[in-house]
Amino acid sequence: MIKRVQIVSFVHHCLIGGIRIVLTLALACCAGPEYAFGDTNGTSRFLVSSSSDAPEIVVHRSANCECCRQWEGHLVAAGFRVHDHVTEALDAVKQELGVMPELASCHTASIDRYVVEGHVPSDSIHRLMKDRPDIRGLTAPGMPLGSPGMEVEGDEQEDFVVLAVAHDGTASVFDVYGSAASR
Repeated sequence: MIKRVQIVSFVHHCLIGGIRIVLTLALACCAGPEYAFGDTNGTSRFLVSSSSDAPEIVVHRSANCECCRQWEGHLVAAGFRVHDHVTEALDAVKQELGVMPELASCHTASIDRYVVEGHVPSDSIHRLMKDRPDIRGLTAPGMPLGSPGMEVEGDEQEDFVVLAVAHDGTASVFDVYGSAASR
């Protein structure tokens, strides 16, 4: 009797374990790159674009920020290789990269020698990499509604600016988005 119970228990354990493995593999195969993210242990993962020579951007974000994940998906779709780094020390990252609190947002990225703060559209980042101005980086302060990662179905995009941040911390308009862009 004991052997039969042990065998039934073993078979049950294997079936459940096998189902978990199959489900995990199925989800891994079906999920888009926007679901392959780092974890809170400071490890990170790459979100891969279709091109292996695509520009690499390192994104630092908190574990539970869905809009950050959406922004990363926007970057992958625009041809970037995203190195996703989850951290609980985001303020320290911002300070290290020179992001001033009044220009901050929910995630901080770096590409080449530049910092990219917040929901900066990929067009602005591509322009930054093409023109290579002598600045610290770009920021889209706050969390502008309608910016990449902040799209809400049924809501209109807010007008927002992407600012160029100089090495001395001063900011000037780099790009304008929304209805203000056509003025």
